[in-house]
Amino acid sequence: MEVVKIVNEDVVILKMDGKLDAVSSVEVEKAFNEVISDGHKKIVINMSGVSYISSAGLRVLLVAAKNIREIDGKIIISSMINSVKKVFEISGFSTIFTIVENDEEAINRF
Repeated sequence: MEVVKIVNEDVVILKMDGKLDAVSSVEVEKAFNEVISDGHKKIVINMSGVSYISSAGLRVLLVAAKNIREIDGKIIISSMINSVKKVFEISGFSTIFTIVENDEEAINRF
């Protein structure tokens, strides 16, 4: 899993590439913790490169959402492929997160 951090004014975009599973979730959790500890409250998770997500990956996203809410922040997920989007719908995560088509739409939602 590769996580690239892009800062766009007061919004941080975390672009992920690879499988979000038990192995990669540690790296992703570290990236979230760094962004949140740096004081960023607006995070876009670009999942265009995420080909697979496991329950461990879902857990990392849920913990990040909880942590960002504690500081009155928000996470928006963008550019999700259909197979990952179906996992979100089946698991109920599509009701927890705002999911949009692209980064520009996500930034406009803040």
